[in-house]
Amino acid sequence: MDTDTITAISTPLGEGAIAIVRLSGEEAIPITNKIFRGKNLSTVPSHTMHYGKLVDPTTDAIVEEVMVTVMKGPKTFTREDVVEINCHGGLVSVNRVLELVLAHNARLAEPGEFTKRAFLNGRIDLSQAEAVMDLIRAKTDRAMNVALKQMDGRLSKLIQSLRQKLLETLAHVEVNIDYPEYDDVEEMTHEIMREKATEVMEEIEQLLITAKQGKILREGIGTAIIGRPNVGKSSLLNALAQENKAIVTDVPGTTRDVIEEYVNVRGIPLRLVDTAGIRETEDIVEKIGVERSRQVLKEADLILLVLNYGEQLTVEDKNLFEAAKDMDYIVIINKTDLEKKINLEQVKEWAGDHPIVMTSLLEEKGVDELEQSIATTFFEGELDAADLTYVSNVRHIQLLKQAKQALQDAMTGLESGVPIDVVQIDVTRTWEILGEIIGDTVHESLIDQLFSQFCLGK
Repeated sequence: MDTDTITAISTPLGEGAIAIVRLSGEEAIPITNKIFRGKNLSTVPSHTMHYGKLVDPTTDAIVEEVMVTVMKGPKTFTREDVVEINCHGGLVSVNRVLELVLAHNARLAEPGEFTKRAFLNGRIDLSQAEAVMDLIRAKTDRAMNVALKQMDGRLSKLIQSLRQKLLETLAHVEVNIDYPEYDDVEEMTHEIMREKATEVMEEIEQLLITAKQGKILREGIGTAIIGRPNVGKSSLLNALAQENKAIVTDVPGTTRDVIEEYVNVRGIPLRLVDTAGIRETEDIVEKIGVERSRQVLKEADLILLVLNYGEQLTVEDKNLFEAAKDMDYIVIINKTDLEKKINLEQVKEWAGDHPIVMTSLLEEKGVDELEQSIATTFFEGELDAADLTYVSNVRHIQLLKQAKQALQDAMTGLESGVPIDVVQIDVTRTWEILGEIIGDTVHESLIDQLFSQFCLGK
């Protein structure tokens, strides 16, 4: 493993009260000591903070006034010596500190390298490392709670438990094969394998049941708001976001482009997209917006199809129902404060089993009912992030599916009378696949690729 001392800015770029430059590695304390004027950092107790000034040794010029935190390994995030330099949060200030540290033999960290070192040094496993980025990117409290539980090792412990069951089974079978003291050893061996494989399969299936919900909590529901111009699409986005993100006017075609916003609906993150009204138009700019809207529609997980209570249905409305027919969608009949002109029976016929919600966004009515309908569509109305182990990472989901398939192959082999040593191959493969989730059997190239997706200072 690389033993260089690495450094990076660990706080967001921009102006703020405090910025942090972090170092990790064998030389983290000596490097900082060379440029720090205050206490001798090589003699201070671990996990203490010290006031002083950073000085450029070549010119003796003061660079910054700082507070320096010293944390000695292995009781650190990376299990290496770690120093955090707290300086003023201006762009010039933090960059001057970073440049000074780099000038004294620290190396700029690669994206995710601090977390990568934590993984390689055995501080956390791979699933916990991935949860660090999930925690940073969490859009709701529930998504954050799921990431915290994964970072705390909840998924890791379950995967390790499944792998241990498979390992004990394989060992038991090997003993029975190598020491066939009884006539019924072959029958016993098959029965043990079948029982344990079924047990592990059921637990994997339970994890996969939560996968759709976990993926939603991690990535959000891609939600497109569609409808004819001036039915209240932008008002709906503003109502769900609880602030004015989109321009609202009585003029049809005001929204010319796609507006995107993350909103929190009952703990579910919605990646909400307000589209340009889909209609035939000769306006070149609006036409481009309409085409983008059609593309967004194809990629969405959920459609909010908005109609106008105060207008009759049109061919364009019917076309929107046709475009959304194979997708999850909720019909929103807006502007119920106006005189009724819409044909509700026709709407019910077109919508079929899909939910219909009545709203008057002008009077702030119906938003709670809409939020409940969204929660019911994806979580049957309830979301329990406290008790379940949610699988939210796409890589984990794919590996669990592969593990399930390998176990199914083993079960099929057992039912078909395939020799036990051949069945063992599939069970061993399951054990290896599960190991990839926590990083026990993962390839170095995959590790590099995973951590490259992290932000620079993490």
